[in-house]
Amino acid sequence: MGFQNVERFAFDRIFSTPASDGATIPSGDTLLEISALRAELALLRSDVDAQIAIARAEAFEAGLAQARAERDVALLSAVDALHAGIEALDERFDEVSTRVTGEAAEIALAAADMIAGRAVDLAPAEAIDAAIGRALGQVARGTELEIRVNPELIETIEARIADRQSKDRRKLNLTVVGDVTVAVGDARISWEKGGLSLDADARRAAVMEELETLLPPAAGAH
Repeated sequence: MGFQNVERFAFDRIFSTPASDGATIPSGDTLLEISALRAELALLRSDVDAQIAIARAEAFEAGLAQARAERDVALLSAVDALHAGIEALDERFDEVSTRVTGEAAEIALAAADMIAGRAVDLAPAEAIDAAIGRALGQVARGTELEIRVNPELIETIEARIADRQSKDRRKLNLTVVGDVTVAVGDARISWEKGGLSLDADARRAAVMEELETLLPPAAGAH
């Protein structure tokens, strides 16, 4: 068996593309014109983007301004409603306060009448004895006092004077006189240069005068 020469296969090939018939190569001026057009297009696009951004910003500001205006209107409406509510509450409070004050004054007056009447019923001599003490504090030692009371209270007042004398070292010149014109619980104490009157009706009138300003006006009063 003889050896044969082995030839190497050619794996590489060189291809060439022939120029197409009628094809033209752009000239330098055409290339410059194309570049200019591209630059102008890019500038237009940039300008359009800028205009869109400005329009969006203006729209946002307009919307924000409108929202603020609506908010301000809503706040003003809320404040007005709040003020109206406060004024209504103030009027209602004044009305209730006036009514309650008047009712309290009436209750106080009724209580004062009840207490005064019960005090006269249970201890009619208490107020007279207290008045004697006040009179003694205003006069000089040894001054003679005349005490006019309802005849029903003569013994009671004399007993009070005796008790008072037992506790006072000075001589008390006190004379008790019965007087049917003096109501039970009242008294008229007199001395040479002065006097003191104990009058339940007068006391009630004074209390009434103090409370009168607090009492509600009578129906139909102007």
